[in-house]
Amino acid sequence: MKYQSCSFCTITESKFIFKNESAFVINDKYPVSPGHLLIIPFRHYENYFDSTPDEVKAINELLFQSQKYVSDKFSPSGFNVWINIGRKAGQSIMHAHLHLIPKY
Repeated sequence: MKYQSCSFCTITESKFIFKNESAFVINDKYPVSPGHLLIIPFRHYENYFDSTPDEVKAINELLFQSQKYVSDKFSPSGFNVWINIGRKAGQSIMHAHLHLIPKY
């Protein structure tokens, strides 16, 4: 289900770097470092822990694909994989998502 008020639900496919049946990858609008990507499930839900097993599998597939893509393109020294769950934890867009943040 898509929500018109959710900035992730209204992203057009032209912005996708990768996608599969359950999720997609985009460049972060406010990157912490070059190559900072977001992995976002298509289904609108706030809490990553509400992901279905199939969504977790699909998100992980995209995470690994994205890590290889960023490694090949930017050659970072390492990565952070970051998930904020809830406003107190820093989640600002209330649609579950992961950050892949290259470190240099």
